Amino acid sequence: MTPSTAQHPQMSAEDFEELARKAPEAVKLELIDGKLEVKPLPDQRHRAIVMWLLRLFMQFRPELALYPEQGLKIGAYRKGHACADGALAPLDHFISQEGDWADPDGVLMVVEVTSHDRDTDRRDRVDKVRGYAEAGIPVCLLIDRENDTLVVHSDLRHGTYQRNLSYPYGSPVELPAPVNITLDTEPLKDYAD
Repeated sequence: MTPSTAQHPQMSAEDFEELARKAPEAVKLELIDGKLEVKPLPDQRHRAIVMWLLRLFMQFRPELALYPEQGLKIGAYRKGHACADGALAPLDHFISQEGDWADPDGVLMVVEVTSHDRDTDRRDRVDKVRGYAEAGIPVCLLIDRENDTLVVHSDLRHGTYQRNLSYPYGSPVELPAPVNITLDTEPLKDYAD
């Protein structure tokens, strides 16, 4: 049996979208590197971290919005579908797009907050980061709750992030262009598990 990959997916993007529409509300489905993934709903600390970021962007970049739980078409051929914990884009950016899965063009940054499930290592730290890079999203911010770190993936070239800088909670974290803000991450210590 051939393993599922982006070249040999388990199902077509259209079949996935139909399945995702019918999925129970207790889970989110994603199609990453051709493989169907089940993402658990976020816990309260996970939601609090996304809300913390949302409020910061409202304060420092009011012309932008951090869209929580934004479905994006990702990967080299955009046949992957990921639910980003946050997608930073111009205000009202997604208003003209139809369906649950938006084109990533114009997204400045995605945010992933790790979950406490068995697939988080591969899904959040590897597969989704690669998919976001292949989709051309300039910055990916990974908030890694297991390690109490923030990893800034940037310097996108040829579908790959060239810079991957890690910072412990409490450090100032510079989000490079096109985001251009520095996060004071001291409050994340309050959200540590």
